[in-house]
Amino acid sequence: MAIQSEVLSKKWKYIIPVVWIAYLWAFIDRVNIGIAALGMKQALGLTDADLGLAAGIFFIGYFILEIPGTYIVERYSARKWIARILISWGLITMLTGFVQDKLQLYAARFALGLAEASFFPGIIVYLTHWFLEDERARAVSLFMSAIAVANVVTSPLSGWLLTVDWFGLEGWRWVFIVEGIPAVLWGLAVLYLMPDWPREAKWLREEEKRWLEAELARERASHPPERVTSWATGLKDPLAWALAAVYFFGATGLYGITIWSPTVLKALTGGNPVQIGVLNAVLYFAALLAMVFVGRSSDRSGERFLHTALPLIFAALGLLAVAPLSTSAPVIAFAALALAAMGIYAFFPPFWPIPQRMMAGESRAVAIALINSVGNLGGFFGPYIVGYLNTVAKSSYAGLAFLAGAVVASSLILLGVVKPALSRGR
Repeated sequence: MAIQSEVLSKKWKYIIPVVWIAYLWAFIDRVNIGIAALGMKQALGLTDADLGLAAGIFFIGYFILEIPGTYIVERYSARKWIARILISWGLITMLTGFVQDKLQLYAARFALGLAEASFFPGIIVYLTHWFLEDERARAVSLFMSAIAVANVVTSPLSGWLLTVDWFGLEGWRWVFIVEGIPAVLWGLAVLYLMPDWPREAKWLREEEKRWLEAELARERASHPPERVTSWATGLKDPLAWALAAVYFFGATGLYGITIWSPTVLKALTGGNPVQIGVLNAVLYFAALLAMVFVGRSSDRSGERFLHTALPLIFAALGLLAVAPLSTSAPVIAFAALALAAMGIYAFFPPFWPIPQRMMAGESRAVAIALINSVGNLGGFFGPYIVGYLNTVAKSSYAGLAFLAGAVVASSLILLGVVKPALSRGR
């Protein structure tokens, strides 16, 4: 169908790049503490447990405002809300470069979580305003590829910034200052580049707007009314909570490895910050390829559950292999760490179409916010527990087995609880 192909091409061109760039800076400002830690730990006198708490406390603030913000995206304006989020988190990231002790660092990270709350689920909901169900895994994989690219692009940059000393400020402070500026600038751009609905898009012809809105309305009408009309449905659905558990353990693995991979690479190689930044970029370039491949494969086959669960199993195997190989075969240990990153990151594109199909309208927005907010508490749990275990065991590998167990738990809940329930028709 010619109009479908033309509209899809325009959506890839005008929607995905805008949200992709926004998420790129979201993830950079969320996890750049991992690279900054190579200089910040000594400057502020932090232990690994302190650093894990600082990395994870972001998600406590994130949790508090997640559901209200996502409801605003669905009910009012994604464009204005996403712009507000970008500008506020960029400013807070820049201010993080001026903290003087760990309590100020905790406060800055908590405030960053409050500022960024509802960004990710808001974008997931926003994509349902534009993409049909059989397009969404690929759309999510392209959007979420930004989290891998964020590490590819900024790991070398952050590693280099650690070596500078400008205006009497240490390099780790410039990591936050420099990398907070683009979020503010892109927030201003979003106000002009991100239409809320197809009917507002200047780059669609009138017949294309009508066709796309009719197709989206047809999909919404295919859902039972009780899964559409009430926002409270999203909070009461047991499967939404089960999916939140799946996401919790997946996010535990994601943020555990993302925050701590520079430290693991430091232990593996003993390299300087620039070398570690480059190696970290290699890890996440592999993760990027895995995300795009798995998302595309899931859309082509229409299968979501195995595409979500199997990458986590491979990730667990990679995590468990790093420590035994670290001294005898560091190159293979690095490959195992890359396999872990690939598996954990590839989990996300096929996962998000599952809750998107369960509901529609306001109930879907609230359910997605619930899944993301509860699930992302794993972003607190993973970095903190890994930091604690590393401190107790005095080894940067101590937390890897814990992360392996978390991602296996995620896959077991998905295949053992969620899939059978949906197969029985809930």
